Amino acid sequence: MFEKGEYIIYGRSGICKVEDITYLNIAGADKKRRYYVLAPLNIKGNRVYFPVDKKDANARRLITRQEAWALLDEMQDIQEIWITNEKLREDSYKQALNSCDYRQWVAIIKTLYNRRKARVSQGKKIGATDERYLKLTEDALYGELAFVMGKEKNEMEPFIIRYMEEKNKKEKV
Repeated sequence: MFEKGEYIIYGRSGICKVEDITYLNIAGADKKRRYYVLAPLNIKGNRVYFPVDKKDANARRLITRQEAWALLDEMQDIQEIWITNEKLREDSYKQALNSCDYRQWVAIIKTLYNRRKARVSQGKKIGATDERYLKLTEDALYGELAFVMGKEKNEMEPFIIRYMEEKNKKEKV
């Protein structure tokens, strides 16, 4: 169970602050059920509600700073998602993104970076679906990492690239 004042990840809403845990008196809400009242950080003034007892809620606690550094160290070992069927690939991206699993987010980003590189080398552009999921996944991963590491979201991609390059140099020595 999450605590009032805690920051969590909730589905595509991203980082949210748990503002309250209460019974709702609004149309469509089960008045006998307790709900989390969430304030997404990226959408000012918006509120999200989900039942405390909802088992399949795509919600989790934020990654810790220590887990963030561990994730950076394991990024190279996370496997890409290679699915040739266009429709199945989009479904796979959607499931991975909605899972709130940051390792799956890394897999999507790695896959789409490499797809982009391959397509550019062939003189082609990355597809609109791939571009959309790359942006959504980068926003989710970089937003969470930036939040727990005390950085700006736009700093994360270059920070990760530099970190990986330095790590590779050290491993070669």
